[in-house]
Amino acid sequence: MLHEPPLYRRDARVSSCRGFLGARAGLLVVVVVTFPWLFAVIDAMILSLAAAAAMSSGSSSSLNSSSLDPFDSSTSWSLGEDPSNSSSELVVRTLTPELQPATTAVAVQEVSPWDIALCVTGTLISCENALVIAVLFYTPTLRAPMFILIGSLAVADLLAGLGLILNFVFTYLVDSSVEFVTLLSVGLLISAFSASVLNILAITVDRYLSLYNALTYHTERTVTYTYVMVIFIWVSCLTLGLLPALGWNCLKDDSSCSICRPVTKNNAVALAVTFLLVFALMMQLYLQICKIAFRHAQQIAVQHQFIAISTTKGVSTLSAILCAFGACWLPFAMYSIVADSTYPVIYTYATVLPATCCSVINPIIYAFRNPDIQKSLWMACCGCVPSNLSLRPRTSSDV
Repeated sequence: MLHEPPLYRRDARVSSCRGFLGARAGLLVVVVVTFPWLFAVIDAMILSLAAAAAMSSGSSSSLNSSSLDPFDSSTSWSLGEDPSNSSSELVVRTLTPELQPATTAVAVQEVSPWDIALCVTGTLISCENALVIAVLFYTPTLRAPMFILIGSLAVADLLAGLGLILNFVFTYLVDSSVEFVTLLSVGLLISAFSASVLNILAITVDRYLSLYNALTYHTERTVTYTYVMVIFIWVSCLTLGLLPALGWNCLKDDSSCSICRPVTKNNAVALAVTFLLVFALMMQLYLQICKIAFRHAQQIAVQHQFIAISTTKGVSTLSAILCAFGACWLPFAMYSIVADSTYPVIYTYATVLPATCCSVINPIIYAFRNPDIQKSLWMACCGCVPSNLSLRPRTSSDV
């Protein structure tokens, strides 16, 4: 009987410890980076609300008061010198036009509760997916093709969350009338959410291939092939995000705008139809996955009852995943086809918010349910793995 050399076992333990220490360090980095974002966003919303309230009260008080005249140089605009002095009059006349817009022209912009909800959702998305990225990056054992796809999905959702935060900042804290700001925000959101949907499709294809070609899956699905597919997804999505900046926008013609300005109606319909085709393909793939799973269960005679229960659970899990994805995105896709910029904006918010919630659900479905990622999280947080988790068998629904 052959035994491992002590030096080999020690090197393996050292490598494992380094991976766990790296995971802990990554978790610490996530906490340090993302939680200041959370407090910064909350502070920005509070400051915006306070500024709007103060400006409103200041405007109403200036209208009700008749004792102050911003153009009266003999009262509040005096510099503390003799009014007969010509030099002081010259200075007063020079300062009055510059200070006038700051005191008389008050533009009050109310903060929409829908925008606050989207910003909070974006913050939650950013925190969840940053945690997933840190665990995958600092755990050397999580380098299989399926984890590359999960990491790509987490990056897409992270950018989507940051895009929602930046959209709030650009709307209420930056001059949103600048075209560059509007095109940057919309381009980031289109690229991120498109990449999120396509990465979910890629994960579904990967699940199907892992069951359909179970014997040759690990030899055909190489890491290089997965990286090429991920690069293709991101190049396609970045191209879609650049279309508004390249001229496909409705900034010059508001009548051609869709429900999401400055995306044109034709572009919005094309994106919505593409999503419906992706959703139909996902339904077909999940149906084939269920058929293959039931076929495998029938072919195995040993532990028949256990396999049947496991297969039923896996099918119900896949059905829940597909239903959650459809419930989040189908209302927005259908509304984008039938509506335009003349429709009430509350309907747009009511369909956009569930679509963004899909990026909140994705880390739970595709990352936190995976046994290997759960082990890394347990090791990073408390340095141990529960016994029931270490003995849990991996099924197709865990990936």
